[in-house]
Amino acid sequence: MTARDLLDAIQGELAPRDDDNRLVPLIAAGRAPRAVFAAIAAEERWIVRSDWRSFHALAARADEPGAREFFGGLAPGELLALDKLDALAAAAGEDPGTELPRAGCQAYPAYFAWLALNGEAAEVAVAIFANFAAWGRYCAAVAAAMREHYGFAGDACAFFDFFAADVPEIEERALATIQAGLDAGRFDADRARTYARLFQSYELLFWNTLADEFSA
Repeated sequence: MTARDLLDAIQGELAPRDDDNRLVPLIAAGRAPRAVFAAIAAEERWIVRSDWRSFHALAARADEPGAREFFGGLAPGELLALDKLDALAAAAGEDPGTELPRAGCQAYPAYFAWLALNGEAAEVAVAIFANFAAWGRYCAAVAAAMREHYGFAGDACAFFDFFAADVPEIEERALATIQAGLDAGRFDADRARTYARLFQSYELLFWNTLADEFSA
């Protein structure tokens, strides 16, 4: 099995659960309160900083040059995203939540940090990239709704626009990392599936934690 076949298969297995996200449809329909964007900005400040460190840790641990390039290349994007959160936070205002940060929102970066210390590079690459497509679709839907229903300007939407953009080079590097692991015999498909499934579950927990809070 090639890296492309494997990644397509795992993404196909995860796809039916993508619609379990209960917050994005509320935002897309303009039915979530505006305060939800302040909460997202506050939670993402914690997440982006943690993910930046996790990408660097993965790059430092990787034995294969392509894996170092893949993980190391993703780290600067987190800093760019962090800069874009300033405009979102300024436009959205103060987070009204009482539990700050929210445990359900922070489960994702906590698990990613665990993978950065314990995961095999190619298997982690599967988990990360398998989740990218859904994350990108969620961000595109949120950015469109912010403009259509909530009156946000371009800079306030830039964080979501950034992650909604298609970057083919990332897919190429992910596939190269996965293929290198397969070729070296350092790849457990069942473990990669487990990592990807948990990544998706924690991603959904982020959104649904906020859905429960802001649709109550």
